[in-house]
Amino acid sequence: MIGNERIASYIFSLEQDLPEFLWTIEQEALRTHVPIIKKPTQSLLRFLMHNNKPKRILEVGCAVGFSSLLMSEYMPEGCTITTIERNEGRIERAKANFDGSGKEDVITLLEGDATDILAELVEKGERFDFIFMDAAKGQYINFLENVFTLLEEGGLLVSDNVLQDGDVVESRFGVTRRNRTIHSRMREYLYTLTHHESFDSVVLPIGDGVTLSYKVKNEN
Repeated sequence: MIGNERIASYIFSLEQDLPEFLWTIEQEALRTHVPIIKKPTQSLLRFLMHNNKPKRILEVGCAVGFSSLLMSEYMPEGCTITTIERNEGRIERAKANFDGSGKEDVITLLEGDATDILAELVEKGERFDFIFMDAAKGQYINFLENVFTLLEEGGLLVSDNVLQDGDVVESRFGVTRRNRTIHSRMREYLYTLTHHESFDSVVLPIGDGVTLSYKVKNEN
């Protein structure tokens, strides 16, 4: 496996510059310690927007709106984004960022707990062809059933931060006690994705780990 600091630095040097308004949001998030997607994940999302050309995107975990705005820059015309956030401070910051970008017409922010909102979307019969999971890592496995229902056949589920800074490869006793629940849930999530009969999944060691899960079409 290729992976060292020189290689990583070289790849980083090839990354495209962000539009100025996104760069400003990124720098503010880094300054205030708000977690946002890393550079390799940014490039991956940009590529997937161009390649997959989604029509309806669902994001689980909005934070300050950086990744929604990034996707909105490169998604095809007519595509819309629905994003979920529960933290009140981040909701206000996200709203301000959406308003300042002029993208408020294509991004809908749903406020509240993702568990409840996902269930409501399922009940309404909503469907999405691209879902980006970037919420609390310990909740991914709990969200998965509803996320699977919401994802159209032929759609793509992208899950970020699945390698937990490398902790996921450690044994249960190799991580701190307070992180053991998250550790076990993430390992369960990764196993479920990679062994699910209706998903074709790949784990990519970029950023903090990303999985791409294609929902297999039913040929019957």
